[in-house]
Amino acid sequence: METVPIQLPDGTTSPVLLFPADEAHSHKPSPDSPRPVVVIVPGLGIPGGYYDVFAKELAMRGFDAAVCELRGQGDSRPRPSSESRYGYHELVSVDLPAMFEVVRERFPESTPYLLGHSMGGQLGVLYAARIRGRLGGLILVASGTPYFRGFGGAKSPGILVGSAAMSLTANIAGFWPGDRINLGGFGRQSKTLISDWSRLARTGRFDPEGADIDYEERISRLKLPVLSISIEGDDVAPASSATHLVGKLPNSDVTTWLQPEPLGHNGWIRKPVTTVDRITAWLHDR
Repeated sequence: METVPIQLPDGTTSPVLLFPADEAHSHKPSPDSPRPVVVIVPGLGIPGGYYDVFAKELAMRGFDAAVCELRGQGDSRPRPSSESRYGYHELVSVDLPAMFEVVRERFPESTPYLLGHSMGGQLGVLYAARIRGRLGGLILVASGTPYFRGFGGAKSPGILVGSAAMSLTANIAGFWPGDRINLGGFGRQSKTLISDWSRLARTGRFDPEGADIDYEERISRLKLPVLSISIEGDDVAPASSATHLVGKLPNSDVTTWLQPEPLGHNGWIRKPVTTVDRITAWLHDR
């Protein structure tokens, strides 16, 4: 594994973790015969290092892999504070381009596929909408939207009320104090990021603060392969939530799969074999 720190315009330092393919199980990439590099974007509150087992499994199968540390999480410094003003828009217009530049420099003859977990999948869709054509495809694992109508029963009104309460709390405190309020495992976060997430939960639309494009319109025009994997036992991003996210991609070639093992929202990361089986089969078909 290699670690490349990048410095963002606000002074934040975030690492990109690089996992070169096991050459014994891969073909040598070339401009005429590239191999995928799977770029993992973590979920909210999950450190990049937690995905190392998953990335190593991909590398053992002959695929280059990388993990992007989200700003303010894991080994990224500094932690979010009342001075933090970044949200979805900054993460996909500033952070991910800088991280993908590192990936493209390290694996220049490989084609990047973005694998987004949970909120990382939402960011991946927004990033794809911005760059249009520079990704081989999207892999969305345990990823949907938090839109309250995508959840059944008593959970739906709870998400509606809870998301509004989180946004209000973050605005009053100046940041989301997830290190003191253990709600959802989100961790300490920028108030703008929580506000963007809360707006998505209430409206079902990507309308991040500071947006310079109409993300919903751009997403609807995307044409790329998408693999959406829902996990049995996942109460955070059930299949109905994932359906709402991929429903925003009417022009993309979407493949869906339900991982039958009851691994929940995060368990597949540390028990990756069967999920990687499905991903590698899909990649080989590209």
